[in-house]
Amino acid sequence: MLNLALALASAALLILSFPRFHVAWLAPLALAPLLIAAARERPLLRRFLIGWACGAVYWFGVCYWIQFVLSVYGGLGDAAGWALFTLFAVIKGLHMGVFALLAGWLMRRWWAIPAVAALWVAIEATHGYLGFAWLALGNAGIDMALPLRLAPITGVYGLSFVFAGSATALALAALRRPRLQLAWLAAVPLLFLLPRLPAPEPGSETALLAQPRVSETEQWTPESLEQSERKQVMLTLRGALRDAGRRPSIAVWPEVPEPLYYQEDPQFRIYADNLARTLRAYLLIGVVAHTTSGEPLNSAALISPEGGLVSRYDKVNLVPFGEFVPWPFGYLAKKISTEVGDFAPGRRVVVSPVGGGHRIGAFICYESVFPNFVRKFADGGAEALFNISNDGWFGKTAARRQHLEIVRMRAAENRRWILRSTNDGITAAIDSTGRLRGALPLFTEATMNAPFNYVRERTFYTRWGDWFAVLCASIAALCLVAERVM
Repeated sequence: MLNLALALASAALLILSFPRFHVAWLAPLALAPLLIAAARERPLLRRFLIGWACGAVYWFGVCYWIQFVLSVYGGLGDAAGWALFTLFAVIKGLHMGVFALLAGWLMRRWWAIPAVAALWVAIEATHGYLGFAWLALGNAGIDMALPLRLAPITGVYGLSFVFAGSATALALAALRRPRLQLAWLAAVPLLFLLPRLPAPEPGSETALLAQPRVSETEQWTPESLEQSERKQVMLTLRGALRDAGRRPSIAVWPEVPEPLYYQEDPQFRIYADNLARTLRAYLLIGVVAHTTSGEPLNSAALISPEGGLVSRYDKVNLVPFGEFVPWPFGYLAKKISTEVGDFAPGRRVVVSPVGGGHRIGAFICYESVFPNFVRKFADGGAEALFNISNDGWFGKTAARRQHLEIVRMRAAENRRWILRSTNDGITAAIDSTGRLRGALPLFTEATMNAPFNYVRERTFYTRWGDWFAVLCASIAALCLVAERVM
């Protein structure tokens, strides 16, 4: 029971590390109680079970907003929403069960600190490939200047490694292990040798970010759809006129719940093209497109200042239950989107020219959780990144702030400004170090003129992606083999 209590203490500390509580300094300590329990618990099954319990409680506590989405917008009601969400948390908790099982072996050795930290990163990196990813442990360090120096080199996983390593050291100290096993901490001051974060700099370009606050529950008719389209056009024009001395080079509409069809709706295409001509700026908008076989695509369309489509990016990484219903849940839930049929995934990253020799990339909503995917836009030549999203599905939960924290880490990894336009918040400008440089209030209809810069240099992480996660997986595997044969 003591070991179970320790495991649940880690779950609580992890939950407290992120929004809605956001006590970020707990992140480097959070795994210590679980690691103490894993080192004490000899039977393999019980060690796995206490880790599983920790993981299930963690996912239940940090992603509690999923129940709200499923119950309210998924149409399941409270009972079915809670049941499906609980099943989700139990399944996701398996990752932590595997971590505790394997970490219990590694905690016996003098190489425990780097081995356990590498194991954590290796398992953490699997979330996106196994159905759903959200907050990596390293995301809690987005406002920690020293560990954030790692982001352009290792990505978020470098911060996760440092935090997991510090928790391992704390656990070893609590277990009264020889001090020599803590010698690995001597490497921490090496962080000071990494390049400092660049000082904040003013932006020479301007993006007009719209936050239209379109209702998620609207039952669309041709009349209400046209009225909403006109409303968004007028909102954008007013925003451009409010600061006539700083003309935007690009205006951005978010991903919204209304069915906007640029290529298939001549009337909306006229509205969008005329708006771009009037602004004499590029216009980036969230639209619905279709494959040649008629499947819907969640897309971002870029329109030129002369009117006309420059490019279209189709969302590659779709949201489970939001844009498709994964097997085997087809009979248990319907997806939140009102489109007929599951969305089809896009096939490629698109980088678009925007005049002056510059290029941009736009990723959509949930795709921000995939660091190795977002960096492909920068690696492909995008000098600024745009994130269009509809976080209105989150209601008044902490998911909005969690999502913003994730997007900020993508900026720090790639040294790219990210301009973020959302339906009803959090619309924000993020500089190339992940600093928040301005945001609109939640649940308001508004626009903001967001300064930004184009950046051409590519970081080590941009060039090589998740090399550090692969290295950690290799180290963890070697250490596990060594532990079992010695």
